Amino acid sequence: MQVGSMQVGAMKVGIVGLGLIGGSLAIDLRPLGHTILGVSRNPKTCQAAIDRGIVDDASSDLKLMSAADVVFLCVPLSAIAATTEQLIPHLLPTTVLTDVGSVKTTVVETIAPLWPNFIGGHPMAGTADSGLDAAFSGLFTDKAYVLTPIETTPPIALETVTSLVRSLQCRVYQCHPAEHDRAVAWISHLPVMVSASLIAACLTETDPTVLDLAQKFASSGFRDTSRVGGGNPELGLMMATYNREALLRSLQAYQQQLGQVIQQIEQKDWATLESELTQTQQIRPQFL
Repeated sequence: MQVGSMQVGAMKVGIVGLGLIGGSLAIDLRPLGHTILGVSRNPKTCQAAIDRGIVDDASSDLKLMSAADVVFLCVPLSAIAATTEQLIPHLLPTTVLTDVGSVKTTVVETIAPLWPNFIGGHPMAGTADSGLDAAFSGLFTDKAYVLTPIETTPPIALETVTSLVRSLQCRVYQCHPAEHDRAVAWISHLPVMVSASLIAACLTETDPTVLDLAQKFASSGFRDTSRVGGGNPELGLMMATYNREALLRSLQAYQQQLGQVIQQIEQKDWATLESELTQTQQIRPQFL
């Protein structure tokens, strides 16, 4: 469900993790009048963020978050639980906490009991690059930003984060964490595995001359279909680890579909193959 928002004034926004997502959030939120406080484990990243005017202040110490009205957790899924436990002692009771992880059920189940003022979030935006140097203005423009409230989520937490992310020109949606995980398994996590498998399959070519030619001939089609498979390996591993059941379900469905295509080609069933390709051509715009 796409949602509206209320308007909030200037806030002190904390960002834990100054990488692609956290850095891009800071770059776009600061010009809107918010005070941006950043935390990174790397002191050089903190200093770079200050020097470049991305944040108002930055530190490797989570105590900096004690002044924040809202905190975005922009750390890897594997680090969210430990980071939250270390962060909570420094937060004001009224501070709204949110995250940007690509899997929501495990994150919500972990953080909500520890911090009631929490709302799960996932910006459907990114690139193959990582780190503060990869951050840029406009990363979230016209992208889906999913919020996953549950029964115990305070309305003020949902409204505050909705207003902040909508100010980034996102399309804001909300759904249950489990629904989110099943949906992104199809359109985000499955493509990463399929794309990586495409690259790996190409490497099974045993004739070095043919493989060399394939690498030289590769153009837009291969670039488009292999892009997400050539991204940060840690992200793919986290998708598989924390969204295992939904990803397996989508992979098995894809395997069955691919098996049908193999059978159609083996049997020279061109009519059925053409019908399948016509259908996918017509349906694709509904996902974009």
